[in-house]
Amino acid sequence: MLIAEAISAGWKIEEQFIAPGGLAVLGTDARTFDLENGVMERVASTTTPQPVIAIAERRSSGLAAVKGAHWVVIADRISDPGNLGTILRSAEAAGVSAVVLTPGTVEAFNPKVVRASAGAMFHVPIIEDVSVEEIRDNGFKVFGTSSHEQQGSIDFTTADLTGKIALLVGNEAHGLDDNVSVDAWLTIPHRGRSESLNVAMACTLVCFEAARQREGNS
Repeated sequence: MLIAEAISAGWKIEEQFIAPGGLAVLGTDARTFDLENGVMERVASTTTPQPVIAIAERRSSGLAAVKGAHWVVIADRISDPGNLGTILRSAEAAGVSAVVLTPGTVEAFNPKVVRASAGAMFHVPIIEDVSVEEIRDNGFKVFGTSSHEQQGSIDFTTADLTGKIALLVGNEAHGLDDNVSVDAWLTIPHRGRSESLNVAMACTLVCFEAARQREGNS
């Protein structure tokens, strides 16, 4: 349950609202409120909501969170909440230090993002409204991902992803701008007819390749 994940990550839960038959999530001193029949269905953002919803104190991470980071993912103008939630889930599972959202990316606390992350967003710093250039200025080598061959493109399995790196993924419809400030381009070779992979799927593949290399290099 998302509330339990937030508690385990140390987030402050302020209030819990409980539908008939539900039980408060333990591990927090949050105030609890019992709801009447039908109220949860009217106020929740899903068709069949869980019996408990909560209000948590929002956390925000600034650019300082990348100062001691070893590798980050940059989500550039990602518009679909499900994609961003999956990117957060994969990035956290692979062990990234932080996830950076550029201006124009869907809001990290969108309810669909929270659900799609399956609680992972509570365990990884999320830095919003930061540009690619600001990350480069902090000493990261930026790898852009593209479904099309770019000048000097590297197969993602042969690129050296063991240093202080930022993996940059772009908008679902338009990808990354050709003039975006990157140090190298990564591609995922395709064997079939599909022109490209879903951005969250591509991010997952590259993240776990980076994790594999970094584990072998530790």
